Amino acid sequence: MVTIKDVAREANVSVATVSRVLNGSGPVSDETRRLIREVAGRMRYVPHSGARSLITSKTQTLGVLLPDLYGEFFSEVIRGMDDTAQRNGFHLLISRAYADRRGIETAIRAMRGRADGVVVMSPDLDAESLLNLPSTIPVVLLCSVPRGNEIDSLTIQNCRGAKEMVAHLVSLGHKRIAIIKGSARNYDAAERLRGYRVALRDAGITPDPVLEREGNFTEAAGYAAALELLALKKRPTAIFAANDSMAIGVLSALRESGMSVPEEMAVAGFDDIPLARYMDPPLSSVHVPICELGARAVELLLHGITHKNDHARRRERVSTELVIRRSTGGESAERPPPQPFNGDLASV
Repeated sequence: MVTIKDVAREANVSVATVSRVLNGSGPVSDETRRLIREVAGRMRYVPHSGARSLITSKTQTLGVLLPDLYGEFFSEVIRGMDDTAQRNGFHLLISRAYADRRGIETAIRAMRGRADGVVVMSPDLDAESLLNLPSTIPVVLLCSVPRGNEIDSLTIQNCRGAKEMVAHLVSLGHKRIAIIKGSARNYDAAERLRGYRVALRDAGITPDPVLEREGNFTEAAGYAAALELLALKKRPTAIFAANDSMAIGVLSALRESGMSVPEEMAVAGFDDIPLARYMDPPLSSVHVPICELGARAVELLLHGITHKNDHARRRERVSTELVIRRSTGGESAERPPPQPFNGDLASV
């Protein structure tokens, strides 16, 4: 394998000069720079990333810790992260990390020296635990709010989005509206449940605990919860699932039970994953710009890296909007294909 010493010998320059050219640092004449790049190309020299990071103290890699890697939501988040990272000359190191403090700390320590910063998406996380890490590595917390002011964070307008969707269902005449909740201790799930309850109270409807069913953001959970709701003596007339995956499970259960949607049961979700528009019937949902969520998280992280983690921490929220389709029986307002990110983010 060709080494940097081989390139230096062939170009008749020092190893330090080759290093400065390949790392883009230090003064080197244009003629020498052209010569070294020509020799390196001809010899097919590939710099050793480990050696380079020791010299520059940079890995050009961003760590990403996600609670799961399954499903359209996470694939869209990763797509937005990867596009933004690569445009800025970085690559992603992605890992699944459980939400407990020990798991997060272990994962972040494993990335020390391998990544210049880390995006942590762990809605169950006690964010303050990150503050005790013996590291100055920049961290962006995604979909959770730290109590302190030492971490950049990015969240979704969960409560408002859920409140608007339930208000939409109320406007269609529904009074018995069920919710299939997200995972326990999950920040997004708690905020969506809060929005559901607020909307009912605003409409003069007392929330009924019987209509609040457990879920874990999976299709199977939505399917099982829908069957439980159908078994009630006094059924709901509408079901709001805390994410689209559970709503898709609901649609499957209703179809198998012979229930027509939306004539006998209206169904709505949250996130507006790409698949939602192609369901039968198309799924009404609270639209989250998922790809842009990942992109903005990386932008916040790159800001922290550029400022060497010595910067005013930011707390931002991504706006949501209703997308009404046939699953709720309301007036259709089908969205066109997603457009490029326009930077529409609301700061807390």
